[in-house]
Amino acid sequence: MRVLGTIARGVWSLSHPMPVVSVLPAPIAIAPSDTTLLERFAAGERTALDDLFRRYRLVAYRVAYRLLGREADALDAVQDGFVKALRNLDRFRGHSSFKTWLLRIISNAALDIGRQRKRDARVPQGPADNPPEQFGPSGLPPADTELVRADLREKIDAALATLPETQRQTFVLHVDGELSYREVADTLGISIGTVMSRLFYARQKLKSLLADQITP
Repeated sequence: MRVLGTIARGVWSLSHPMPVVSVLPAPIAIAPSDTTLLERFAAGERTALDDLFRRYRLVAYRVAYRLLGREADALDAVQDGFVKALRNLDRFRGHSSFKTWLLRIISNAALDIGRQRKRDARVPQGPADNPPEQFGPSGLPPADTELVRADLREKIDAALATLPETQRQTFVLHVDGELSYREVADTLGISIGTVMSRLFYARQKLKSLLADQITP
């Protein structure tokens, strides 16, 4: 009887199937484009510009830090650059991306600060500095690892400081700003050939200066 009862229940379930529930994935939120945020700001949505600057503050900090080698100076450059960008927003015509336009302002602000403060060739801040890949507090690695990274970071910063200003700016925009050759060319108003030439000589000099740091 127990077996018959089981079969009967199975037959009933087949004749009365469970309702099918369609489980659709939640829609993926797509971040608004730079153009959309600029349009929203122009329409009076003040927070749109905050979102836009928040989107690029990390890359802006990396660029400024690599050009100056000091956290405090880099933060000043980012702040100055954002203020200048806000004041001159009406001059952005969209001929290039907003990112390239902003990084040109940030890098120029950083170079201005470097000239004004007449940085000497001394190694910038050591372990107390936040490295360019961070922006704000984060988990700390083991002390010995941090010391090794800080030492290498100091050597890289010192090597970058020896490059001519034009090579350093081009190199930093490409490597830390993550801009393509074309974007760097648009940012600095130079040809792609000039970008490639500057990067070649910058890499050659950095390779020579950091040769002892390359483990065979």
